[in-house]
Amino acid sequence: MTVFERAFPTTRRRVLQLLALLGLGGTGIARTTSALAESVGRSDAVWPEMTYRTLGRTGFRGSRLVFGCGAALMFWGKDELLNEAFDHGVNVFDVGTSSYYRNAEANLAGFAKKHRDRIFLISKGRVDLEVAPGDELTSAQCAAAARNWTGALDASLSDLATDHVDAYYVMAANNVSLVRSEEMHEAFLAAQRAGKVDHWGVSTHENAEAVLDAAAATGWYSLAQIAITPAGWYDWTSKGMLAGSKPMTGLRPTLDRAREAGIGLIGMKAARHLAGRWLGFGPDRPAAFDAYYAPEFRKASLSPFQRSYAYVLAHGLDAVNADSQSLEHLQENYIATATSESYFA
Repeated sequence: MTVFERAFPTTRRRVLQLLALLGLGGTGIARTTSALAESVGRSDAVWPEMTYRTLGRTGFRGSRLVFGCGAALMFWGKDELLNEAFDHGVNVFDVGTSSYYRNAEANLAGFAKKHRDRIFLISKGRVDLEVAPGDELTSAQCAAAARNWTGALDASLSDLATDHVDAYYVMAANNVSLVRSEEMHEAFLAAQRAGKVDHWGVSTHENAEAVLDAAAATGWYSLAQIAITPAGWYDWTSKGMLAGSKPMTGLRPTLDRAREAGIGLIGMKAARHLAGRWLGFGPDRPAAFDAYYAPEFRKASLSPFQRSYAYVLAHGLDAVNADSQSLEHLQENYIATATSESYFA
């Protein structure tokens, strides 16, 4: 067992996830882990230099770690943790609508305002249509979706106490005809003309390959946040790997087409499968992706979570969106993303 596997076992993540769900993931955790934070978290020796990638047609040089603020800030503000990430070079912060992430946008607002000209701020909203991935939407449905997306954007701007975000996603986009919708595109263009948003994106963990191909074909989208792992597509419905998915290496043509279309690729759920089905409760799967790793990479001094983040970054993604509930959790995610390319020279 490596140093990081001892320091950051999957059971630790279970506790953090449960406390976050219960609303106990704020300063209380930070205080209880202060001894480790003082001995490890403040040392420059364990904070390597962050690495960066240009995020698609945004032109922004974003950190390869995206701070996922949705779950982390649902109940409590964590400016100290956000500032720690920012001070070490994390410059992309992702959040989402209050209809799903409760108070996360409001809890991010103060930090975002303080650093607004030095960070890339992303949020997302749902279109609130009950449609299946394979449905062909009518013009009326697309118009309703566009109105709902615009309303979600306006609500997010209000909660974030700002008049502008750098990018706003169509959240939980699983339908190809929605992604191709002219009504949706015109809603984005109207918001862009109004100065509310610069870039459009999709966030999806269902029907992701078809959605990503559709987004690339339109030429409208700057970013895509996709649920992908070393073993292939992650499936939100089953909370596991998508049945029949190719491994990530087999999905590279899809990822490359999206990048060629100007889409920056941000991964999510890259390590979710390792810690049980529901919020990490259930059987651990720390070796779930080991079959996809070369022997030398399996020997790297990384936890299973770190290994999955490093792998997906080295095999087609620009950045990984990772939730961080504490300084130690942040540091674990940071090290994996900052050093990812060094394992695949």
